[in-house]
Amino acid sequence: MIREKNKISNGVKKQVWWQPALLMFFRLSVWIVIPVIAGVFVGKWLDKKYQSEPWLFLLSVGVAFLISMVGLVKNAVSEFKKIESDDKGSADELKK
Repeated sequence: MIREKNKISNGVKKQVWWQPALLMFFRLSVWIVIPVIAGVFVGKWLDKKYQSEPWLFLLSVGVAFLISMVGLVKNAVSEFKKIESDDKGSADELKK
């Protein structure tokens, strides 16, 4: 039975092929889930406190959505830059 672990070959630690994709998925998922759930709870609490149903709830969920989108875009751009630099580095190695 062969287990897929981080392998060390010639002193260089190699990641399994699926690990970076899974980490990126979890990072991006957190940007969706956490702000929206926080916005829901904060919005419900504010509506109960100020008897403004549903306006503060809708406002807080909208703000949470905007925060999610900004975080997703920033993370996605940084991941694309990392992928491009990795591709450029591997292309340079192939030329040698």
